[in-house]
Amino acid sequence: MRNLITHIGRTALTVCAAAAVLANVGTASALSLDIKDITDLRMERKKANASGKLPLPGTPDLDRLGERLAEQGVAPDASLFIRVFKAESEMEVWAGDEHGNYSLFATYPICYWSGTLGPKQKEGDKQAPEGFYTITMEQSLHKGARWSKSLNVGYPNAFDKVNMRSGSYILIHGGCASVGCFAMTNKVSQEVYKLATEALDSGQSNIPIHVFPFRMTEGNLAKYDAPQWRSFWANLKEGYDLFERTHRPPRVSVCGPRYNFSPASRMEAANPGPIDVCAETAQVIADLGRINKRVAEQPEPKTETAEIKTASLAGPASYLGGPATAAIIGNRLGENFEQQLAPRTPRAGLSETLTRQLPCSLAMPSCRRYAALREQVAHKVSLKLEEPEREKARAPKKKKTAKKKRRNREYTEERGHRSYRSYRSSRYIE
Repeated sequence: MRNLITHIGRTALTVCAAAAVLANVGTASALSLDIKDITDLRMERKKANASGKLPLPGTPDLDRLGERLAEQGVAPDASLFIRVFKAESEMEVWAGDEHGNYSLFATYPICYWSGTLGPKQKEGDKQAPEGFYTITMEQSLHKGARWSKSLNVGYPNAFDKVNMRSGSYILIHGGCASVGCFAMTNKVSQEVYKLATEALDSGQSNIPIHVFPFRMTEGNLAKYDAPQWRSFWANLKEGYDLFERTHRPPRVSVCGPRYNFSPASRMEAANPGPIDVCAETAQVIADLGRINKRVAEQPEPKTETAEIKTASLAGPASYLGGPATAAIIGNRLGENFEQQLAPRTPRAGLSETLTRQLPCSLAMPSCRRYAALREQVAHKVSLKLEEPEREKARAPKKKKTAKKKRRNREYTEERGHRSYRSYRSSRYIE
């Protein structure tokens, strides 16, 4: 029974994670603001790059990288920290010293980024992400043919995954053209890539890259106010403010559907580590991954009482959203919880993940959305399974030869004669 409750609780935690996310953002897409100055700045830079009017205003002297490093006292093996601001279209590169303190080395103009303010939520939405990421040596070795020297920011991270966001290969590259990436001019991209790879070669295992919608001041939060991102941006501001106070990249962790921050020690700041993930959230990500892959790895849910189901869902809800969330979910379950479960409808050839009973209440909007998504996937799989039969039905029929047609006609005529003779004989006998 203890293992059973653990399994139910883990499954419920996954569902509650989805519920918390959907409750916060609903079906809202990225923020749609008519911010004319942001759009004009991007288009102006894109046109300047296309016409060769380079470097862009605000670009450092890219031909004097060595001299600039020496003038600012930046060691060749210095650790790096990168910040990106979408509204301002700027990228900052900070260099660390032996005490783990960071100073601003250079600010580069971002030539172009796609989408608008607000985080990336799904593959193909043409949005540039927002959040806390790290660049590793593996991510600097991008295998793409077009941008062989580019930096992969590491989207989606643990926060994105637990908040059910999808996408891949968000890069810092050149070319001043992008769909979801941060596109610099070619020479700026080359300098940033050179600085990052030298830091990684010198032993920095993770280069923090913090991506913000804008500089997280109170004035900008008021200027770009958007209800659907208000809590998310407030969470980002916590990490922004901590760096502003300490000038050390904060330790970032993910536990539940939010970021958590703590000050970094001298050693931690000198060589920042990856984003930490608590055990509960790591398990939620693993469960969501199994659902997304449509692999039936978990045992068949057994019948439990409404009391056990209520407790197993309310517990994770309290962990993710506090007592208020737990109370709301508990009230929505009610006594008819068993009747709210979708019936099992086995279909030949389909994964059990797509046909077993839902581990959540259909009274919850998030559960209904998940059920609808699962039904869409099941329908697509069914179409694939039925494709051979449809192909067979669509295949052109072989034309009958003249000889075969003649035999069929003769056979039909003979059957007609036999039937007529049989009919005459029966009448004569009568």
